Formats: sequence, structure tokens, C-alpha cells
Amino acid sequence: MTAEQPTDLKIFSKPLPLNGAILMGFPGSGLVGTIALQYMVDQLEFEQIGSMTSRFFPPLAMMNRGIINDPVRLYSKNSEKYNITAIVADIPIAPPICYEISNGILDWLTPYKPKEVLTIAGIVTNEPEKRVFGVATSTEALSRIQDNTIVLPIGSISGIASSILTECKVRGIHGYGLLGETVNAPDPRASAATIAVLNKMYDLGLDVQPLIEQAVEIEQSMGKLAEEVQQQAEQTPKKDLPMYG
Repeated sequence: MTAEQPTDLKIFSKPLPLNGAILMGFPGSGLVGTIALQYMVDQLEFEQIGSMTSRFFPPLAMMNRGIINDPVRLYSKNSEKYNITAIVADIPIAPPICYEISNGILDWLTPYKPKEVLTIAGIVTNEPEKRVFGVATSTEALSRIQDNTIVLPIGSISGIASSILTECKVRGIHGYGLLGETVNAPDPRASAATIAVLNKMYDLGLDVQPLIEQAVEIEQSMGKLAEEVQQQAEQTPKKDLPMYG
């Protein structure tokens, strides 16, 4: 593995395949992206190819059966159906460092000429339906997801997902945001809804029933991380427009 250091972000990884799809899940409302992508890489047996760290990351590490996980992990799988790299994070990214982190990630990704970048986050509503809302960086890009999501008509997106999508737009990379309808608690059911969209986009054939069956266990195990995300959200100034993230 090689170590690269754009700005204050250190990335240790094997080289990525060219022209692949990049999927990212950072903790936000409902931990939708983190749960969805970790389930995907586990079930489809992606290879962990690297990790990233930064002096700005919060001092938080998740563990499984006594083993510490890298706080941000990179996974990859190249099959006949799809060529996907997944970035899965267990740590929330504070608003003041979102630009540095997103810019560093896109600087590192650009030489691999990603076909598209997709972020998964949560949107808090008062509805129980678990719908998936979608945004894209251009009209052309939007056509790829508009049949499988509910396109958001107006509003703003907060957090690291917004910074990543902005970087994609500036660099001319097709970027997508999937926002799973959720509550401010670990929400495997919302994650399952976003996986259903990924199944259609990438022909994953991923069964989400085991994820739904594990809902209570996941909700309990990720409760501490959800508290960290909620505390950070409470410290972030609110805006007049609807905000998702």
C-alpha cells in the first residue's frame, strides 16, 4: 500500500480500478450511508484495500468483537457486473473540515477517472415510509436516478455529502446523492431502502432482508455513534431552507 497526503488527509490504499463508481457513506442522520455500505461490502465480499485518517478526525473508533476498525475504510470489487469502490466511515465529519476532507478525497480520486461518485445520507421527516430522495450534479446525471428516487425540488444539503457533491460539480464528475427517509437514530430500514436503489443502479442483486432482521442489534450497537452525530448537528447553525444531510 502507498500513503498519499493531500492537505491534512492521509490515504493508505492499493490503486483503484480506472473508470469505476465511487460510493461513499459517512455518518449522518440515521447513519443511513454507513449502515448501507458496510452491509453491502460485507455481503458481497468486497476487499478492504485501504483506509484514511486525518488529524482533524474526532477521537472515536468503533470495534467489533474486541477488534478496532479503521475509522474510514476503502473497499473495492471489480466484477463482470460492476466496478465499485466504497468509502465507509464510522466517524462524523465536523462542518469546519468538510471542505478539506472532500477536496482531499476528490484530489486523490481524480487520477483514477471515476465514472461517477455517489453519496448516501439521511433525511429526517415525520413520515414512516422510508422513501429515498435523490439529487444530482447536472440535468444529465439526474436522468440516471430520477426513475428510482423522488427528486428533491428545492432546499439545501448539509455536511460532508454536500461538500463532496459540490467538488464533483466543480470538477465535472457526475455526482449523486441518495437521501434515505429516517429518524435521528440508527435506521437499518432506511439503509435497506437506499440499497434497493443501488440494486437497480448497479445490478447488485443484494438481499436486504437479513439487514432488516438485524435492525434491533444494529440500532443498539451504533447508538453511541448516533449520539455523536446528533451532538454535532445541534452545534451546527440552522438555515431557513430545508436542510438534508
